[in-house]
Amino acid sequence: MDRAEPFRPQRIGLSAFAAETPSPSSKFTVTPRGEACYEFAIFWDYDIGHLYDLEHIWVHESKGEVVAVEASFHGQRHDVEMCLRAGRPLVWVEAGKHAHLQSRAQRDAMAEATRLMCGSQAGIGGIHTANPFSAGFGDLSDHDHRLARLFLSRLQFTTTGGRALEHDLNDTPMVPWPEMPDFIAARLRHVIAKLHRDVAHMPAIFFDCGDTLVDEGTEVKRTDGSDVVLRADLLPDAEAVLRQLSGLGYRLCLVADGPRETFENVLKPAGLWELFEAHVISGDVGVRKPDPKMFETARERMGLSPDQARFVPMIGNNLDRDILGANRAGHPSVFFNWSPRRRRVPEGPPDTPTFQVSSLSALIPALTAFEFSLTMDV
Repeated sequence: MDRAEPFRPQRIGLSAFAAETPSPSSKFTVTPRGEACYEFAIFWDYDIGHLYDLEHIWVHESKGEVVAVEASFHGQRHDVEMCLRAGRPLVWVEAGKHAHLQSRAQRDAMAEATRLMCGSQAGIGGIHTANPFSAGFGDLSDHDHRLARLFLSRLQFTTTGGRALEHDLNDTPMVPWPEMPDFIAARLRHVIAKLHRDVAHMPAIFFDCGDTLVDEGTEVKRTDGSDVVLRADLLPDAEAVLRQLSGLGYRLCLVADGPRETFENVLKPAGLWELFEAHVISGDVGVRKPDPKMFETARERMGLSPDQARFVPMIGNNLDRDILGANRAGHPSVFFNWSPRRRRVPEGPPDTPTFQVSSLSALIPALTAFEFSLTMDV
């Protein structure tokens, strides 16, 4: 393996064949080239692209000696260049992806593609579900896939090229293949649950509404003095950004000042009201931002602890309410700095945002970078 390889095999399922037989663990048919063929189905929790990886090596024997070796390679099977050490085959494995290479020369020829997969493409596949065991992984959500992508993206690495690290598969537990399917399903459920506990991530995002999602300059209000907005235009990209965040598995909470009817009137016509898991409205709570009760109520409604506040950003346009309130409540604050209707320059540390954006189109890249930077360290 590459010396920078972050993973190790978890368990190996063994099968033996004396005649041509369909493999019990892969799509291939096994045809012994000698007296017997031994199949090693090697399970990894991850490859660098996704959670779950099952790779294969087939060792053909005749009269107690290895006569041929085949191995899996990105859904294909090929012969491996014979290289024996004390009668045992040596197989080169692709860094991060764990595909078995025909030779060291193939590894070197693929070096640039491997660097890309182990670098900027790390985690791109989330949880791999196109396999026979995924039904046992549990009900997977977009949030589960995002945590897998986040975890793996933080493990991206630079391959070391010619510096190899030998790993003896005898050091990995081996069991008869029939024991493997239940193990794989249980193992993946365990790993997914561990992601939720151990991966620093944004468990929710809090959003303001006026001049954050809706253009206050287009508001049409009731004339009865109630301050209820009847209709208003969404800001450019507001709908697309909310739908994309929801599709990525982020839990959204509206934290806004005003009467509830206002936000129902401006968000429901576009179907955005339903994207928020909770709606914390000052007209219901009885206080306005920056009062900490607004943020405490939002956390309670979302099932979050005070300790999780540092992972939950508040996005808003008002330094005096959204940013000051979030900072006081221990939340990261994101200032949407675009409207001249309110002051746009902080007066000091209390109302200085964690970061700011000037367009909603910049929000998702900014949140992605912020989430990537989170750690469990206090």
